[in-house]
Amino acid sequence: MLQARRAARTVHIGNIAIGGDNPIAIQTMWDRPINTIDEQLVSRINNLKTIGCDAIRFGSPRISDVELLGELAPKLDLPLIVDIHFDYKIALRALDYPIAKLRINPGNIGMEWKVSEVAKKAKDKGIPIRIGVNGGSLLASLKEEKDRAHALVKSALDEVELLEKVGFENIVISVKDSNPEHVDEAVRLLADQCDYPIHLGITEAGTLIPAITQSAFFLGGLLRDGLGDTIRISISDRIEYEVMAARQLLSLLKIDERRMPKLISCPLCARNTFDTHSFAQKIEQRLYSMQGDFSVAVMGCVVNGPGEASAADLAITGAGKKVFVYRKHQRIFEGDAQAAELFFLNELENLEKQ
Repeated sequence: MLQARRAARTVHIGNIAIGGDNPIAIQTMWDRPINTIDEQLVSRINNLKTIGCDAIRFGSPRISDVELLGELAPKLDLPLIVDIHFDYKIALRALDYPIAKLRINPGNIGMEWKVSEVAKKAKDKGIPIRIGVNGGSLLASLKEEKDRAHALVKSALDEVELLEKVGFENIVISVKDSNPEHVDEAVRLLADQCDYPIHLGITEAGTLIPAITQSAFFLGGLLRDGLGDTIRISISDRIEYEVMAARQLLSLLKIDERRMPKLISCPLCARNTFDTHSFAQKIEQRLYSMQGDFSVAVMGCVVNGPGEASAADLAITGAGKKVFVYRKHQRIFEGDAQAAELFFLNELENLEKQ
């Protein structure tokens, strides 16, 4: 059963807000160095918004990186977050640009006075900071701590204390680890000790299947219990998959008002008379760009096809040499595969407009 959402304070990240009663924001992280700003780069990033992404983070190991990101930020349709490790001077330089949020890691950003300098400038600029703690880069004093969850939370809250000393409270926190059990425990401990928004994620979660499986099980459990204000599902694959997986999870749990249509599609088998795989893949991204509480079925044979089709708002199914389209339990088209697909896509557009 879905629990009441944890009451977190509201933090603004560019043109979105997290915490409070705001929707859980979906994030991803750009997956390669940026050397130039061109239309192809901007187009791919902005396309992430059409499939449900709310913010994008960039690793910035050099001053030159944040200077490029400063040029990129105004061109994007979604907030740009800069991720800084080791060198506080890079963080200070990033704050000269219209970025939406700064992420620092207390395990490697440096001495207290360096953190204070960053916090003071971020406060002047009105830019929030995410304290992002990872199991692989804890504070030196906590690296030998056997209770990993406790170490993650203490590392985060020690950094919170440093920021609060200079009057900075525009904070988001994450406590991540490659062991999802540690993440689960750490998030629950953290939620009991502060009211700052929490960013959910499992770091180094793996390739497509293990990453999605672990994230759905563990992060889904936290979300069901009302914990989490932003989420990234880390996958060693295309960043579009990260956004898609997060959107599916939030929609499945029915905790996101931006519900996406449900896609029902069957696996291929010897009974198949319609290529469900290729057509489902063809419409998949289209569905991620849509919002609505309705279902779409793509079925391959006469055994399950008509039955599933009758339960869906819009369906296409193969039966012998013909392909049929159903809407609201009624068969509305029959013909060859090419004609049926075109008819289906047109009906899908009509369904979204209703």
